[in-house]
Amino acid sequence: MGLDVGAVRAMYPALSDGYAYLDGAAGTQLPAPVIDAISAAHRSGLGNSDGAFPASARSDAIVAECRQAVADLVGGNPAGVILGPNMTTLTYRLAAALARDWRPGDEVIVSRLDHDANIRPWVQAAGRAGAVVRWAEVDLPAGELPAGQYDALLSERTRLVAVTAASNILGTRPDVAAITARARAAGALSYVDGVHATPHGPTDMAALGADFYATSAYKWSGPHIGAVVADPELLEPLRPDKLDPAPDNVPDRFEWGTPSFADLAGAAAAVDHLAGLDTAAAGTRRQRLLTSMAAAHEHERRLFGVLAGGLAAMDKVTLYGSARDRTATVYFNVAGLTPRAVAGHLAGWLVNVWDGHNYAWELAGALGIRDTGSAVRAGLVHYNDRSDVDRLLAAVAELAG
Repeated sequence: MGLDVGAVRAMYPALSDGYAYLDGAAGTQLPAPVIDAISAAHRSGLGNSDGAFPASARSDAIVAECRQAVADLVGGNPAGVILGPNMTTLTYRLAAALARDWRPGDEVIVSRLDHDANIRPWVQAAGRAGAVVRWAEVDLPAGELPAGQYDALLSERTRLVAVTAASNILGTRPDVAAITARARAAGALSYVDGVHATPHGPTDMAALGADFYATSAYKWSGPHIGAVVADPELLEPLRPDKLDPAPDNVPDRFEWGTPSFADLAGAAAAVDHLAGLDTAAAGTRRQRLLTSMAAAHEHERRLFGVLAGGLAAMDKVTLYGSARDRTATVYFNVAGLTPRAVAGHLAGWLVNVWDGHNYAWELAGALGIRDTGSAVRAGLVHYNDRSDVDRLLAAVAELAG
């Protein structure tokens, strides 16, 4: 059947304010079932984990269901789902744990395509361990990350390769499977940042070859929590810092402090919401997710053709990136105007977009625009429609005409 965008939009209360929410790459709005799940969790009465009373048991059940839901979304094992406040925090936590075994002269590979959350934690951990940082470079102006360059970057001393499944500003989807296969052949682990990729199509971390796969619920219609998914056997030997009385089992030992149980309930509800985007989808939740996310991808792809084509036709607009495989994300500037001025003008048209480097710090530097305000980012997700795109194009045309 595919995706009925009108029916989908009706589930998002925030969309009734008249704005075109094209800021999804920075965070999506919440559908009513997610809002209701968070509210219901609070109304039911919650307690801390592992207690002898029903409110505690409800919290434990919420955690278990959230782990299963995230595992279904990415094709992972619920026993290896680490939950936390956000991807950045969890990546720092994993970097510190993994780096305990690094020695001077060991090597880590990062890429300039990545969000800084999948660069700086590894660079800083390597610095403390005396390890060498090697850089995979972006092929500009297309914005591709050639997998072949990893042949020269990898060695027997490589301990980890950190790479994004999709650039959060250019949308580039590198050939992650080819990169991780090279890493595995060299005996290195792969840490894949799936924050920007996960909302835009079916995810299979095993097919990607990801030893660790990071994602953020607030990018796929959930609340502000993050998750890193790995094989629990891979996590077992890792010993992160933790409080002495805190649980020592996997994955609990990686989760510091008391979580927001209601938000975890919301994240599980968001996965259920995604699984139902295509009302004809059938089977297990995992099967329905694959069908529905494929429908979402196709919907975004059609809209993206209109958006990118319309901007490319404007003489005063500079578009960055033209990768063969990309998410529905555009990054652009308008001649003679700062990105903030363009974003402000669009806000006057009731269009929400982001301006700046969007934490793609290295990539904005490689593009030569980091110190000049970077650019404007507009990103499509499954609840955007043609009217959102048309309004943005009309607003930019008024500036570039």
